[in-house]
Amino acid sequence: MILLDRVTKTYNKKGPAIERINLHVENKEFVVIVGQSGAGKSTLLKLLTREEKPTSGKIIVGGIDYERLRDRDIPYLRRKIGTVFQDFKLLPNKTVFENIAFALEIVGMGNREIRHTVPKVIDLVGLKGKEDNYPNELSGGERQRVAIARAVVRQPKILIADEPTGNLDPKHAWDVIRVLEKVNKHGTTVLLTTHNMDIVNKLKRRVVTIRDGKVVGDRASAGYNKQVV
Repeated sequence: MILLDRVTKTYNKKGPAIERINLHVENKEFVVIVGQSGAGKSTLLKLLTREEKPTSGKIIVGGIDYERLRDRDIPYLRRKIGTVFQDFKLLPNKTVFENIAFALEIVGMGNREIRHTVPKVIDLVGLKGKEDNYPNELSGGERQRVAIARAVVRQPKILIADEPTGNLDPKHAWDVIRVLEKVNKHGTTVLLTTHNMDIVNKLKRRVVTIRDGKVVGDRASAGYNKQVV
């Protein structure tokens, strides 16, 4: 599903943001990526969504070789990759239903199919009954669940969740994590970045640790030793 082979990204003369990273993520896997600020996590995610190009190395996602990817095909690639951020990025003047539907409208889906699809995703993220609420009428955790719904409504193969619990209290953080687990059970590959060690330890998922632009740890579903970071 995701393959990085000796990938390096250098922005300036200070040295590479990531250096010769090798990473293989299987289809339907749930992987937690950890590391201090500036370790290279954001650069890695930007390479996967093709916001950035690698300085060297090979990236293949969902059978697409990024070396052969034409600029005009990048929107097609991004339909396969849903993204969720720490700050929600919801449209304040649209309801929960309208925020989620907007992701389908911009790819040309008809109203009938939108009315059929959106309620299923609202139910998936546990927001049934909130369809007509605006973002400012929701808790932080509910807003993040709307963001997740919007990211998965087009049924992407991969969901990238970049610090999705960073602004949330523990209860709402775990609500979001449980939704991500549910999305994963439905067959979506999930990449989660987080600084929350309680989440990392209790999730017991594969943990990839990045430090100074390099992968320095890769542990499968056995908890996590925070001293590695």
